[in-house]
Order: sequence, then C-alpha cells, then structure tokens
Amino acid sequence: MTKSNLTKKSAKLILEDGHVFEGKLFGSERSTAGEVVFNTGMVGYPETLTDPSYKGQILVMTYPLVGNYGIPQMNESDEIPENFESAKVQIQALVVSEESESFNHWNAVESLDAWLRRFHVPGLLGIDTRSLTKILRERGTMLGKIQLGKDKVEYYNPDVEDLISQVTAEKAEKFGSGKKRILLIDCGCKKSILTNLLKRNVTVLRVPYDYDINKEDFDGAVISNGPGNPVVYKQLVVSAKKLIQKQIPTLGICMGHQILSLAAGAKTYKLKYGHRSQNQPVKQVDSNKCYVTSQNHSFAVATKSLPRGWQPWFENLNDYSNEGVRHEKLPFRSVQFHPEAAPGPVDTSFIFDEFLKDVK
Repeated sequence: MTKSNLTKKSAKLILEDGHVFEGKLFGSERSTAGEVVFNTGMVGYPETLTDPSYKGQILVMTYPLVGNYGIPQMNESDEIPENFESAKVQIQALVVSEESESFNHWNAVESLDAWLRRFHVPGLLGIDTRSLTKILRERGTMLGKIQLGKDKVEYYNPDVEDLISQVTAEKAEKFGSGKKRILLIDCGCKKSILTNLLKRNVTVLRVPYDYDINKEDFDGAVISNGPGNPVVYKQLVVSAKKLIQKQIPTLGICMGHQILSLAAGAKTYKLKYGHRSQNQPVKQVDSNKCYVTSQNHSFAVATKSLPRGWQPWFENLNDYSNEGVRHEKLPFRSVQFHPEAAPGPVDTSFIFDEFLKDVK
C-alpha cells in the first residue's frame, strides 16, 4: 500500500451472506448499498461507469489496475457525450484491487479518484477482487453495502425499483436529418446506440420510456438498454405490444430485447451472476457464425417460453442462455448483447444494418 493510501479512510464491503472485505476509500468518502456485480473488462472504465444499465449496482472490476489512463473531459451539458455513454457516473460504487494514483493519456484531464468525488460516488481499493469474484460466481450476485465507520447502512435491492425513471430522457429530442424516422425509446440509452443510428443517415426521435408513442409518426423503433428487472416496466411492455400490433419494424437492445420478448408473450428470469464483459462468445443459432460481444445484464429471456412465430436468433456459448430473438415473418428482432459496443468488439454492428433493411 502506498504512503498516500495510509491516510485514506478505512471502510468495509459487507455482502448479504456475511462475507466482509476491508479496504480504503477513494472518490467520495461515504457509505452506500446496492447489488454487487463484477465486470471482466480490461479497459473502458470511463464508458462502463457511465453506462446507465449499472444504476443501483456496486461494480467490482476484476482487472487489478484501474485508473491508469485517467478520465477525459466531460461536459455534462453535451446532448451526446463524446467519450462516455452518458453525462454522469451511474454506478452506486466502484470496487478495485488497485486504483492508480498517477495517470497518463493524451486526452486525460483528471484522475479516476477526482472524477468519482465530483459525482459523489465512493470507491473501495485494496480489495482481493479475485476472491470476491469467485464468491459472486459460486454463490451468485448478491446485495452488499460499503460501510464507513459505524454508519448504519441498510441493504438495497434495485430489482424492485423503477430505475429507468432515473436514467431516461427528460423530454423528446430530435437528432439527425435522414429520410427515415426512427423512434428511440430511451430506457437508459447508451450514447453509442444513438451515434450508430445517426451515422446510418436517419432521423432519430429519442423519447422517455413512458412516452405516448401514439403521438408520433415513425418508420421504425429501437428500444434501448436500461437498468433493473424487466417485469417491473409493465407500461413499457404495453408500448412494445403496440409496435407489434402495428407491425412497425422494431429492434430491441439489452433491456429492449427483454421488453420486446415480454410483449411477444415470452418470460424472463434472473441469471446467477449476469454477463458483464467485452468478450462474451455468442453464436448465431441458424449458422456456425460466432461473434465476440460486449454485454451488461442480469436478466435473460427463457428461450422455451417464446411463442409460435418467434425464434431464437443468438445464444451464449458459455451458458447457452438466449442472446437474441426474431420473428419468422414480421420485422421484429432483438439482441441481448450490445451491437454498439464501446469499448469492446464491433463484430455485431451489422445488427443496425439488418434493422434498417426492415425499415426501408
């Protein structure tokens, strides 16, 4: 431990099964609680920490050194943040083995420590993240709390809350000037979904997740990623059913995949510890094609619950869980992984082209 770490305040990560990990605080020096999950990515912490799908979660980074290339400039007033997936840090807290005190990158303007302080997000360093991850893999994702001193902290379960209301767009906004008009239902939409659509020369109308879609005319719809348990969002499922009834070409991504599947009549379930990484192998069901994908989700669609007319499109080669569905005849498709991956592989960006073929 470095000399400066000796002056940092001590705190504990306490899991609901009784495991306790002691470390030092960086970032915001406060207690918090949430669902403890792990991510195996080696790079991309600025994008990962600003992904709205992590709302309500204490994120454990398995890569031992985090913060070594600092944080680029963030302008919270930007409609489309250049270097991030949203304009704020979304996680409840960050847990790392080691937080780099010095950083070096051509566009870095501040340290990870300073960035987390600015958004009032605590970090915990000096943790044996390898041991912690083994517990989460064997026993499953569980609730936890970071406790500073004698603070009284209650466990917090984000799965029972409407988290999307905290990360969705505040109002409808139009982007681009293409001929085809795409309705983007924002459930906590990553910036990269919007930019991938715009570079394909369409007009995008981004709307809040509870928006009355009957008020708009559009050629296709995208239901974005987002945090939480999909069964909580019954009104969102109703909106997806309207898209199906009107046979409007629709693409669901991550949470959007689960919502579209629920609207079709399928069921979802919670994975043991979820998929959060940049290296998840996914196979296209009707071929031998395999793709490397970026993912961040806790829930999955039960393939056997898909109704007649709907078929699995992709499957995960680690646990064979569903990674995508599509309709046999109608223009509906969805994927559990992130075709807009940033950071991460771009193997599956063709999904946007497939969707726009349906639109055109």
